[in-house]
Amino acid sequence: MSARPATPDAGAARGPATLLGRNAVSTSRTALTGLAVGGLVLAGLSVASLTGPAAGAPPGAAPGTPYELRNGRTAPIHDYAGAIRETVWVTAPDFDDDGEPDRVAADIIRPRETAAAGVDVPVVMDASPYHLSVGRGNEGEFKTYAEDGSPEQFPLFYDNYFVPRGYAFVAVDVAGTARSTGCVDQGGVSDVGSVEAVVKWLNGNAEAVDAEGEPVTADWTNGRTGMIGKSYDGTIANGVAATGVEGLETIVPISAISSWYDYDRSQGLPFSWDYPSWLSGYVARNRTEPVDCSATLQRMAAEDGDETGAYDAFWAERDHRQGPVTNVGNVEASVFVYHGLQDTNVKTRNFSQWWTQLGREGVTRKMWLTRVGHVDPFDTDRSRWVRTLHRWFDSELMGIDNGILDEREVDVEVRPDEWVTQTRWPARGQTTFTPRADGRMLAKRATAGTASWVNDPQQSETAALTSGNGSRRLLFASGPLRKDTRMSGTATATLGVTTEVPVGQVGVMLVDYGLGERVLASGDGAVTTQQESCHGSSTSYDDACYFTMRRNVGTTPLQVLGRGWARLDGAGRHDVTVRMDPDDTVVSKGHRLGLVVVAAAPSRLRNVDTSPTSRYTLDLAATSFSVPGKVSTAAGRSARRLAWLPDELVRGTVAPPAKKFVLPR
Repeated sequence: MSARPATPDAGAARGPATLLGRNAVSTSRTALTGLAVGGLVLAGLSVASLTGPAAGAPPGAAPGTPYELRNGRTAPIHDYAGAIRETVWVTAPDFDDDGEPDRVAADIIRPRETAAAGVDVPVVMDASPYHLSVGRGNEGEFKTYAEDGSPEQFPLFYDNYFVPRGYAFVAVDVAGTARSTGCVDQGGVSDVGSVEAVVKWLNGNAEAVDAEGEPVTADWTNGRTGMIGKSYDGTIANGVAATGVEGLETIVPISAISSWYDYDRSQGLPFSWDYPSWLSGYVARNRTEPVDCSATLQRMAAEDGDETGAYDAFWAERDHRQGPVTNVGNVEASVFVYHGLQDTNVKTRNFSQWWTQLGREGVTRKMWLTRVGHVDPFDTDRSRWVRTLHRWFDSELMGIDNGILDEREVDVEVRPDEWVTQTRWPARGQTTFTPRADGRMLAKRATAGTASWVNDPQQSETAALTSGNGSRRLLFASGPLRKDTRMSGTATATLGVTTEVPVGQVGVMLVDYGLGERVLASGDGAVTTQQESCHGSSTSYDDACYFTMRRNVGTTPLQVLGRGWARLDGAGRHDVTVRMDPDDTVVSKGHRLGLVVVAAAPSRLRNVDTSPTSRYTLDLAATSFSVPGKVSTAAGRSARRLAWLPDELVRGTVAPPAKKFVLPR
């Protein structure tokens, strides 16, 4: 994003943009009730909630409203360059136990015209620990400030696009980062509570001061807030929504975590050692407030349970689905979920369990799933995403009955640029396979037998998937599929496994074996182009133009559809069900499904069994594999005849090995 002169809202492409079609079909969702005001429809909002002391209107807006509708959407009628830019510090509880309330910095940009007319506006909020430490977006933008301390550049396009349309935008520095006091606690009560305090202030239920220390109220907003953000930012949105705080009307979590245990662990196995304390210290870089957080970091390192991998009170505090403080049962906001199905950073179990539990609680929800990895839809599907997001915020924050709540809830990209729209997720269908000693897996009853392999703490994922040393892993394969088959949801492996080591581990992978055109797993499946498009208004110090990304598609001999791992405490027999990360794709006719079983998995997580000689034995009669699709296969020969198994993999077939520490960004 480069500096440009001030321009009006453009929404124009600076190169060809890919628009993916959407087949929106009406369903029986309950829409908001409309109220006609000045020829416009205001759904779910009273006139009083949109007006200040005087029932005026900004130029171009209908009386008592902050917006004008064009083609059913709010139009860019407010001057972005002349918008009010200010910072407040919201008072939050003393989460770091230093004897002083935490002060949470919130940078604000809002239309000057609505302020002059006394018309209140809703808020779009992005709360992040990355504003001064890591940067936001594909182009790594940071907040910047003028000489007088007022905010100039707000990262990403949200301010450029939504402020001219009658919204305020608020960028919050999570406690312990940037210009806030306090300490980061990786998804704990400080992370969530510091941002919850800002939502409360916007709704008139908390206090704040300006740079001079003078009290300031949010008398310019109607108290309706929507949170959005990718990865850690979206995780904060999930957490704040799971408090049930008043005034949070909707959230848009993009590639977000719903339980930090599921981000840091897989059934007792760590992806990294001492991760919470490392991440919390890392995101505090470049902060302006000299706060000593060593005690907080030491406490997290002592309590994170790396030694056992157990889900305990430490992780329950960071569980936004079923935690004691943050819990899906508290969610009152509507939720628009986005996730990449090839995301190996924030793994797909985070969205799938969140989505399912939101549905059980009756939460209004919508979801996009794509074939890329940890990528923002603004980068890969920009025009379509911005249109949909605009309609979502108009509906949930402005109260405009634009029909988006009546459309089918879920859009899934099942193949590169091939989308389906449906009312539920996952799609129906389940098939159970049982393994045979000759390497076949059949949709039949289990039979007696055993199969053994030897642990290899150095074995790469590529070696486990290809025709390498079969003694270091097990491979069970189906016959060729009789037809194209949708695989939608979570696969599981129920294992009867015996180990001879005090602490063992087992991993499983569901694999689509067969040559096909796929979004590649390397680089999160997307490549930055040299083409820009602009969505919003610009100034010389904060423009709305960004480079686009395209899907990186290539021909590969296989695709991993799901991975899962579990810890085995104690030598001897273990009966364990390993849940793999969910996916949603189409496996082509003639391809085979494979189930790979390993012990150590150094490409993906930390080894607890480092012995190169420990033996694992699978009881075939007690083992089965459940895959999420209605699968019909031709009769398969012995999987020991592996003529179809690739000897090597082309670049991009599997995701690169995981780094020691990965940022959720």
